Amino acid sequence: MSTLLLRLAAPMQSWGTDSRFDTRKTDRIPSKSGVIGLLAAALGLKRDADLTQLNELSFGVRVDREGQLLRDYHTAINPRNRKSPYVTKRYYLSDAVFLVGLASDDTEFLRTLEHALNNPVFPLFLGRRSCPPTLPLCLGIRESGLIDSLTNEPRLTADKTPMRIVTDALDGEQGTPIRDLPLSFSPFRREYGFRSAVERYITHNEPPTETEHDIFAELEGEPCI
Repeated sequence: MSTLLLRLAAPMQSWGTDSRFDTRKTDRIPSKSGVIGLLAAALGLKRDADLTQLNELSFGVRVDREGQLLRDYHTAINPRNRKSPYVTKRYYLSDAVFLVGLASDDTEFLRTLEHALNNPVFPLFLGRRSCPPTLPLCLGIRESGLIDSLTNEPRLTADKTPMRIVTDALDGEQGTPIRDLPLSFSPFRREYGFRSAVERYITHNEPPTETEHDIFAELEGEPCI
């Protein structure tokens, strides 16, 4: 078993699994559907592509920094009455940092994903198009299982609080059902199934990495042309 590790950090990110009409919520951790969407974009898959191989990846998230819940002031125009815009509610996580693991026995497939993330076909974003990730995004492949990889990876921030790890339930574990398993991203037939997830807590004794998370780091470099 090998595990591909991703660092998901940005000024804002949003992972909604329960959004309705004018209220666009966010979960407190990345959703499996959102991360699979990220991978699909990197691979250049169309919205009606078969997601079976991606869904079979074992998925887990380590919360290195919880972030702050932010509600954006956002207005929309009613096409039937353009003179009367109305306010919508859109929620984001600000300054959150997550370590995501994707585990599989198929190491070649993980290498394909790693290459795609470093050379994406379509733009990558963290839940919404207004939330591009900061770098580094892909941390590489570890030759260990999902939980061991998430536990042993050095902490991504200088925070000292215990960290949550939320993973797909292992065989025999009693998990909580979550409806964020994407069956289809087609705009004509979006479908999501359930998966079972388990939450754990760890206290990380390893020192933090030398580079502290800076949410504005990408804005301080040379402009991209």
